Amino acid sequence: MKAISSSCIHHHLPVAHHRRTNQTFIIRGFQEVATLPKQQSASSRLSQSFSNLLRLHVDTHPRTDFQSSTGISLIDEKHSTPTCSPKEDISNKWSEIHGSCDWDNLLDPLQPWLRREIVKYGEFAQATYDAFDFDSFSEYCGSCRYNQHKLFKELGLEKNGYMVSKYIYAMSHIDVPQWLERSHLLDTWSKDSNWMGYVAVSDDQESRRIGRRDIVVAWRGTVAPSEWYEDFQRKLEPVGHGEAKVEHGFLSIYTSKRESSRYNKSSASDQVMKEVTRLVQLYKQRGEQVSLTITGHSLGGALALLNAYEAATSLPGLPISVISFGAPRVGNIAFRDELHQLGVKTLRVVVKQDMVPRMPGLVFNERLQKFDDITGTLKWVYTHVGAELKLDVQSSPYLKRGFNLPGFHSLETYLHLIDGFHSKTSTFREGARRDIALVNKACDMLVDELRIPHAWYQFANKGLVRNAHGRWVKQVRDPEDIPSPARETHHQAFSVEMLATDEGLALTLC
Repeated sequence: MKAISSSCIHHHLPVAHHRRTNQTFIIRGFQEVATLPKQQSASSRLSQSFSNLLRLHVDTHPRTDFQSSTGISLIDEKHSTPTCSPKEDISNKWSEIHGSCDWDNLLDPLQPWLRREIVKYGEFAQATYDAFDFDSFSEYCGSCRYNQHKLFKELGLEKNGYMVSKYIYAMSHIDVPQWLERSHLLDTWSKDSNWMGYVAVSDDQESRRIGRRDIVVAWRGTVAPSEWYEDFQRKLEPVGHGEAKVEHGFLSIYTSKRESSRYNKSSASDQVMKEVTRLVQLYKQRGEQVSLTITGHSLGGALALLNAYEAATSLPGLPISVISFGAPRVGNIAFRDELHQLGVKTLRVVVKQDMVPRMPGLVFNERLQKFDDITGTLKWVYTHVGAELKLDVQSSPYLKRGFNLPGFHSLETYLHLIDGFHSKTSTFREGARRDIALVNKACDMLVDELRIPHAWYQFANKGLVRNAHGRWVKQVRDPEDIPSPARETHHQAFSVEMLATDEGLALTLC
C-alpha cells in the first residue's frame, strides 16, 4: 500500500487561541444545509469496495439528516460549558474501574466514572503526539518540544493531578516502516533515537481521589496507519521463558540500545522499568497503595503491552492495567495467556472502521482457536489481549461518512467517540462535553457544516518567525527545551523533590 504523505497529518503542535465563531450563524448553517447524494465517483466506488472487503461498514456519501434531535443544534450551549465534568471520588471503586473484574457490566452501558478515566489516560497518550516534533527539517525532529516540567502546562493538562518524572527514548536495530521519525539535516540532536513517551505519577490530591498512588506510563504511537501495513514485520520472536512470542518490530523498539547513542545507551525497556521500580519502591516504603497504568495509541498500545508484561514479571503483586487505543495485535496465544496469568488487566478501545486493530493477522488470528481440536494450538497465530470496548464512527452526528483511514485511526476521533458513547444501542450522548474541534487536529473528520478547518493544530506560520532584520527564519527553541541527557537527569531529581516538598517530606535520591 502506498504511504500517505506525512505532511498531510503530522500537525501535532501547540494550540492556537482563537476567538469564538458566531454561534447563531453556526446553528443556522446546520438548519439550512441539506445536501443531496451525488453520483459516486470512481474513487468512492473503490473505497466502498475496499471497506466492504474489510467489513468496515462506512458510507461514502454525506448524510442529510442534520436535525435538532441529533444534538448538533446544541453546539451553542457546549461553547459556554466546561469541556469536562467535575472529578468524582472513585477511591472506593478504583480497583473495579481498573479491571479487577475484567470490566464486566461496566462497558455496555459504559459506566460514567470509567468513561472519564479512559478519557484521562487517552489524553495522556495524546500528549505524546501534541508535544512531538514531526518537522523533518528541524534539527530536533523526533524529540519532545518541551522539557518535562513544561509538558502538561503547554498542553493544557496541568490540572490533571500528575507530574512527569521521566522521559523515555527508543531506537531500533532493524528497519521499521516509518515508526521512528528522522531529520533531513546532518547536524541533529540524535541520529538514532526518538522520544517515545514518559512516566508520570499522581500528586497527593489526585491520589486521594483515585484511592492510590498511580504511576502512569504513556507511549507514543503512529498517526499514519497506512504507512506501515505493506512492510509490516510478521515475524514472531520469543519473549520471556515460556512459549510466548511477540512481533519482532515492536520488540526491537522496546529493547534496542547502543553504547554510542546519547539517549539509548539503555533501551526503552531499561529506562521505563528503572523509573517505575524506583517509584513503586519509594511509595510502598511510605505505606501507600500503588498501581501502574500503562497507556498508548497504535504502536504505543503495542509497547504498552510489552511494558506490562515485563512489569508484571519484575514487580509481582503490583496492580497493572493497560488502557490502549487503536492498538494492533502484539503476540501469540501463549503471550495472551501469560499476561492473564500474571494478572495484567487490559482494556482495548477500538473503532470498528479502524484497520490497525486488525493487524497483524488480518486473516490468521484468534478466530482460528475454534479449530484447535483439529489443528492443535497454533503458536504462530496473533491474538488480541483483554476486554474490548468497540466504538462506531457512525454513532456520532458530528463525523463525516466516507473512507478516511487517518481519521478512523486518529486518537482524537477515539476520544470523541468515547465521550459520546453510552451503549451499543443508544444514540450519541447529548451530555458529551469534550471539545468537538479537537477531532480535526490532524485530520478531516468533522462534518463541513461545523466549519472547523482540517489539520488545524500547528504553529503559527508553520514555525517561522521574523528575526531582528525582518527575515523569516526557523524559530529557535528555548535552551531549556533542547534535549540534553544531563538536564533531563536533573529534571527527574527535581520532580521527585517537588513531590516530596508538597508532602512535607525530605527524600534522599539515589
